Amino acid sequence: MGVDIQGKLRIALGAVKDHASIGKAMIYSHHEGKDFSSIEVAVVRATGHDSGPIDDKHMHEILFLVSNSPGSIHFLAERISRRLGKTRDNLVALKTLSLIHRLLRGGNRCFEQQLRNAHASGHLQMSTRCFLRNISDPSVSFIHKYAAYLEERIGWVINQAGKLEPVMSQGDLESRCYDEKSIDMVFRKLPKCQVFIDRVLDCSPFNISPLDNLAQAAMSNTLKESFQVYKKYSEGVAALVNMFFDLTRAARDLACQILRRASQQSQELHNLFENCKRIIENKNLDYPVVQIVTMDHIMALEQFSTYIATSRSSSVLSKNGSTPPILDCITKSEGDEKDAGNFSWSPTLFSCTLETKISKVWVVFED
Repeated sequence: MGVDIQGKLRIALGAVKDHASIGKAMIYSHHEGKDFSSIEVAVVRATGHDSGPIDDKHMHEILFLVSNSPGSIHFLAERISRRLGKTRDNLVALKTLSLIHRLLRGGNRCFEQQLRNAHASGHLQMSTRCFLRNISDPSVSFIHKYAAYLEERIGWVINQAGKLEPVMSQGDLESRCYDEKSIDMVFRKLPKCQVFIDRVLDCSPFNISPLDNLAQAAMSNTLKESFQVYKKYSEGVAALVNMFFDLTRAARDLACQILRRASQQSQELHNLFENCKRIIENKNLDYPVVQIVTMDHIMALEQFSTYIATSRSSSVLSKNGSTPPILDCITKSEGDEKDAGNFSWSPTLFSCTLETKISKVWVVFED
């Protein structure tokens, strides 16, 4: 039976470095105060060189110390950033990123906002540039992807219902094409959901070993959050389809772009969840059923949008009342776009084929 001498040596050297960092923090306390030094010590202990996951007691200690030390958020952010920026150890880097993730998930709303402000001001940085030379290493690749995910995640907040929602700003989208508040919110939130899902898709589980408890825990938390965002995402796509016929031409074009991207993402997300079921050893993950958005229906919507624009410009609809040839998926009468707004789409995101049924029963109208 072989002995991993190199691994044991790495852990021993790491322990020496951790003790040295703690000693420096103790000396630093004479200049900045005891509370702030305790925060730095807690960060070092939480992100030690050992292969175990972050101990809950270190997490609780950090949250307790920060809550009792006004103005310490920026100090905490700087110490976390320095820890991540100086280390060359994969485990320490991943544990530091996991610490950021857990702080975002475990703090109250005020703490989250302050941590977000620290990131916006540059005090909290999640750079992994020191690992660029080893990008071919699967574990290093996951660190880069996980850091990119957290860069996006910090732009989301946990609402009062305990669900993730994006932090919205006035400049997220020009509102010149979208007058109604509900339409505006769909067009603003869906693109943010799509960016979030892209970052989740980048975190491939193939780079995670079943024995890598830290990476397994990081991916598990990422998946839990993706489940919440996917639910909001699918509801938004369904709402977008239902309001499609009431939109302006410019808004319909943007809607088709969003739906095309949704079609690709739904298939990729389905594949990711299936792979994670086999690789991520967490029995408590409640995977949602991903509804595949088909390209056939999106093409039908695009053809309908083009048909309406062409018909209006040439007054074809007002003359002959013909129906648009859009793959037999959508039927319209009299070319009235408002009537089409009443057409009901399946809430399962195009999971069923739509058919037109013509009744052969004559109806007698009274004079």
